[in-house]
Amino acid sequence: MEESVSIVIPVFDEEESLPHLYKSIKEVMDGLKRGYEIVFVDDGSRDNTFKVLESIQKKDPAVVVVSFRRNFGQTAAMAAGFEYANGDIIVTMDADLQNDPKDIPKLLETIKGHDVVSGWRKNRQDKFLSRRLPSMIANGLISKVTGVYLHDYGCTLKAYRKEVIKNVRLYGEMHRFIPAIASWVGASITEVETTHHPRKFGKSKYGISRTVRVILDLITVKFLQSFSTRPIHAFGPGGLALGFLGFFIALFLSFEKLFMGKDIGNRPLLILSVLLIILGVQLVVMGLLGEMLARVYHESQDKPIFTVRKVLGR
Repeated sequence: MEESVSIVIPVFDEEESLPHLYKSIKEVMDGLKRGYEIVFVDDGSRDNTFKVLESIQKKDPAVVVVSFRRNFGQTAAMAAGFEYANGDIIVTMDADLQNDPKDIPKLLETIKGHDVVSGWRKNRQDKFLSRRLPSMIANGLISKVTGVYLHDYGCTLKAYRKEVIKNVRLYGEMHRFIPAIASWVGASITEVETTHHPRKFGKSKYGISRTVRVILDLITVKFLQSFSTRPIHAFGPGGLALGFLGFFIALFLSFEKLFMGKDIGNRPLLILSVLLIILGVQLVVMGLLGEMLARVYHESQDKPIFTVRKVLGR
């Protein structure tokens, strides 16, 4: 028996695209003749997106609609979609019609030998300077930092096995790092070329502020990848270096005071030594506690990063 499929789609102000997207997905999935569901996550849209989704869901029991009380961002929408998805394989895609549902069978065929299949928009239909060039730089940087080399981390069209994605915790803008996170637990990852269409309706939701958030999350991902089980190794060397430097300066000043009779009370070097020791301790303690407390806050309490207003089809 073929594995069931859940198609998770984060949605934000896409009322014009949704009827076309739903029709295309349904045609493709009905042709595969396997169990499936479509999980739309309305990320606090301000237009008529929810009304359109509500109308679609009333006509099709295979559609699930999760509606947020406000806009929480694409990562939160992904996390909600994963939580409400029941399929053995979970496929994610954008709602703006730039991803092609006809590529879904290719992903499903490829995942038979893997745990994660990532789409690659080889012929991307976006402006070069504003979208493609920053994306190329980001993909190279993410691949280098995480050690998981993919051409297109930013492509939402991906397929995951349920047992892999259900154990992934998402915060910030970390949905794009899922392949790298999955690789840490031994998941097999590959990529396939996918079709990319120009945007037909609405405006892009991406901006420079998002790029900044991605860079900061990349730093977090690198820390969690390398030091989540030994975080002291991340902050310890710098902290120890500063602390020992301050200690040796203080030792030198003490030698001058005790054996040479010099006055050290008004010397800037004394203040510097104290500051270096304090900074060394803070670097070890504050950075470590801040990162680990954030993980404890979300994971031990199982605290969600979104608030659901309404769920249709469950």
